[in-house]
Parts: sequence; structure tokens; C-alpha cells
Amino acid sequence: MDIVKEMKKVTWPKREELKESTLVVIVTSLIFAAFVYVVDKIINEGLKVIF
Repeated sequence: MDIVKEMKKVTWPKREELKESTLVVIVTSLIFAAFVYVVDKIINEGLKVIF
């Protein structure tokens, strides 16, 4: 029964909060992916020059 008590204390996000959080995660992921892509290309070109 402790589980039931604890679940009553949980506050779930509203639909709008969930949309905003999801958008933040997606945008952050895309920015990070672009950054990793650019760094990978730079390192790849640098290694081509060396070898």
C-alpha cells in the first residue's frame, strides 16, 4: 500500500509543460548532433592531411 500512497503524491506535468520539455530535448539533441558532426568532419579532414 506504500506504492499507492507515493503515487498519490506524484504531480504529473500538464500537456503544455510536456510539449515544451519535449521541444527543448529535441532542439538540444539536434544542436548537439550538429556539433558532433562538425567536430567529426574537422578531425576527419585533419587526419587526412596527416596521413
